[in-house]
Amino acid sequence: MTKPTGAHDRFDASEEPTTTENTAEKKAEKPAMPMNTTENKPSMNNVTSLDPTLQAAGTAKGPKKGSNKSKRHVPGWAIVLAIIAALALIIGGVLMAKKNSGTAANKTPETNVTIGAKLAPTNLDIRNTAGTALDQVLIGNVYESLVGRDSDNNVKPGLAKSWQISDDGKTYTFELHDGMKFSNGDVLNADDVVWSLNESRKEGTHNADVLSAIENVTAPDDNTVVLTLKHPDSDLLWNLSGRAGLVFDVDAEGKYNPKTQAVGSGPFTVQRFIADDSVTLKRNDNYWGKNKAKTEQITIKYFADDNAAVNALKSGDVAVLAPVMPTVKKTFEEDPTHYTTIAGDDTDKYVLAMNNAAGKVTADKRVRQAIRYAIDHNELIAAWGNTDKPLYGPIPSLDPGYEDLSSLYPHDEAKAKQLLKEAGYDAQHPLKITLTYPNTYGPELGDMLRSQLSRVGIDLDVHMVEFSAWLEQVYTNKNYDLSLVDHNESHDIGNWANPDYYFNYNNAEVQKLITDARTNPDEKKSNELLKQAARIISEDAAADWLFNFRATTAMAKGVENFPVNMNQTFMPLADFTYTKQ
Repeated sequence: MTKPTGAHDRFDASEEPTTTENTAEKKAEKPAMPMNTTENKPSMNNVTSLDPTLQAAGTAKGPKKGSNKSKRHVPGWAIVLAIIAALALIIGGVLMAKKNSGTAANKTPETNVTIGAKLAPTNLDIRNTAGTALDQVLIGNVYESLVGRDSDNNVKPGLAKSWQISDDGKTYTFELHDGMKFSNGDVLNADDVVWSLNESRKEGTHNADVLSAIENVTAPDDNTVVLTLKHPDSDLLWNLSGRAGLVFDVDAEGKYNPKTQAVGSGPFTVQRFIADDSVTLKRNDNYWGKNKAKTEQITIKYFADDNAAVNALKSGDVAVLAPVMPTVKKTFEEDPTHYTTIAGDDTDKYVLAMNNAAGKVTADKRVRQAIRYAIDHNELIAAWGNTDKPLYGPIPSLDPGYEDLSSLYPHDEAKAKQLLKEAGYDAQHPLKITLTYPNTYGPELGDMLRSQLSRVGIDLDVHMVEFSAWLEQVYTNKNYDLSLVDHNESHDIGNWANPDYYFNYNNAEVQKLITDARTNPDEKKSNELLKQAARIISEDAAADWLFNFRATTAMAKGVENFPVNMNQTFMPLADFTYTKQ
């Protein structure tokens, strides 16, 4: 089960409520290395015309023909001086040109760089706290999984360099890399993998349910791990590339506070953590892998206020904003000399959750349908920067089982009014309903939804709250009518098969279809079952999917190798560098 995610500006509902703040972030920052500067040099065109002596030499004339006056000769010493001056100008110009052309190339990358992000983690306990803010900063940087995940959402080698799957899909054999270590110097081997997977299953840590198909985990030797399944699980390998596959140091358990510290095996360590503010990563100089971090220290600074984030990039306080919100991205798009903006593909789903619990006004399907018909998705996307893609169901285009469901609830205000009338609401007795969502998303979406719903006679009361308050009120206590959050986790349609999830959606047919899809070893058949489930969920108007968010990243010139796709869920920074221009 996953919580909504708060990617980007967007929100990650996948974080569970926590009151603990902070983590170890940074020790004293090292001063940035001095940078060379490039000066503009004068042009060397027509150099000789700039020297009065040469001008005089070039224009001196001899006596007129037939004149009785003695010829006036230019003194030898003047000629020598003129030649020396010309050579000096030429040589000097060449040297300055070389200096100018080489300055930028000779600049060295900054050793201490700050990146601006949106959703801040409340603590560092990635095993027990929901929210993709933790996935974004910790996975692949501080903690590593049994297998990895690339920017196209595909599985790749991680702590395991290779694996084999039996023909019946019930046995997975992983071969680990040699010489792996945790940041504290402890050896990482198959025993740590076995303990981590078993501990997660035993304690029911966040996302542990995705390991439910596992029957047994064994380690035949220090470099081999074998998973035996009760039945095939088409998502297992992909799930092992995320939280479920993280490997922890069994010998360090109980020796550090996981809410404020981290002991991982990745290319960075957590030097300093300030809850709801920043995380500072320090290069792990003893990292076991080949892909060592190229930047010594990186601070991820979180901005709830979009204007503050924009000003931070403009002033040079941060080198990257990921994401930059659609309402302000033009600031950087219109200045390509200093900034680069790129919209990356992702699996974020901006979900307008509707509380399906009995007794709630949204338990009435007609009300939910009316809300869906009242929403003009194209208008929302246009106002939001025209970067995102329409999405009318629970599966985004990058996930298995996607189908275009836009025909189910096209914008139709007349239809919305008719459904409300059938449900007992009219101009004299309007539907009054509350929207509660995290303030990290800003007021624009709430304002637009209020405006759109008012056109069909719905009185929407918008409440923006702190993320921690949202986690407690909406996610945990399920005390809400409507809510808005960015579910940016991939392969998360399983949330709709969980009646205890904060959606309070309980449909036995959907639950069976999703279960059958997950246990079907035939990929094509599995995808077809997921399509059927997604269509039913959308037809039920269990929620509205406002759009598939595509995070726009704004970067100062000189940034290299910053991940653009999927960077609200995974933001590997080992290759990232920034050189001031």
